[in-house]
Amino acid sequence: MIANIPDVRVTLDGKDLTGTLQQDVAAVDGRIRKRLISLSISEKRGEAADQLDIVLSDADGRLALPKTGAVLTVHLGWKQGSDVKIGLVDKGSFKVDEVAHSGPPDVVTIRARSVDFTSDLKTRREKSWHSTTLGAIVEEVAKHHGLKPSCAPALASFVVKSKAQSRESDLAFLRRLGREHDAVATIKRGRLILSPIGKATTPAGRALPALTINRHDGDTHNFSRQKRDDVPGVSATWHDRKGGKRETITAGKVDGAKKLSQVYGTEADASAAANAAHSRAQREPVSLDLSLALGRPDISPEQKMMVLGYKPEIDAVAWIVGEVSHSLGDRGYTTKLKLEAAG
Repeated sequence: MIANIPDVRVTLDGKDLTGTLQQDVAAVDGRIRKRLISLSISEKRGEAADQLDIVLSDADGRLALPKTGAVLTVHLGWKQGSDVKIGLVDKGSFKVDEVAHSGPPDVVTIRARSVDFTSDLKTRREKSWHSTTLGAIVEEVAKHHGLKPSCAPALASFVVKSKAQSRESDLAFLRRLGREHDAVATIKRGRLILSPIGKATTPAGRALPALTINRHDGDTHNFSRQKRDDVPGVSATWHDRKGGKRETITAGKVDGAKKLSQVYGTEADASAAANAAHSRAQREPVSLDLSLALGRPDISPEQKMMVLGYKPEIDAVAWIVGEVSHSLGDRGYTTKLKLEAAG
């Protein structure tokens, strides 16, 4: 059997640091260890930025501290092995937010976050949107920030008669629109994305392959199921300008329906919000955390997944990846997954 050996490539502002990470460093006690102590990446589906943490040995005092704002790129995978897929996977670009030096033993700690989340997308502004579509809004905002628009076809043609963006950043505004349509608004690899939850597509809009994890592939697991509140329906109110009165529309059953507090400007907006809230309420509150002893750089948030070999109630759930965490260190390369019910 061939030993499983992980692989990583890191650049800083275009300069390859891989050789530096692989250097042997003599510690104060005389022990020899690699320069790279640990590297971890957290990839998230929704509103939070992906995060990179790197810890390096500076026992020989030869490391230069990177500047905040510098850009790190990471490729992660396997160099060899009999139970893994050989090769590197691009895990994205990250802008350095924090740099720390501590000791002894002297250690450099670097924290960086997705490049896409550090732009002026977070700057608050005032804007009114009239007689447009979700697709057009995504396209205009993306163009304003030098991003490529990627709005799911199922959402792109939805008519927006009137929306106010008041002291709200473009990103916050798009996320609000996303919640009203049970969708995720995020930025990945230079693309501004608005996509229904569970759509399972890449930033470029290509379908992500469904995956299957067998219990023997994993290390540990933690399944949880909670009591779901009975929400037979969700009602939303909208203001009928022509009739001069408020109307109500319901997704699901009227009897016992939960009522949304916001009053919407159009029937279409109210209907979309009610349907989105009803869909969220129907998703069973179950979760499954998996630890994979052999890292899987190919797994991404939003990917659909089946599991086999657990309890029948666990195997029967259609899962979606909510969060992926990769860790490279003394214990090798491992991956942790947070799964949610796809709906």
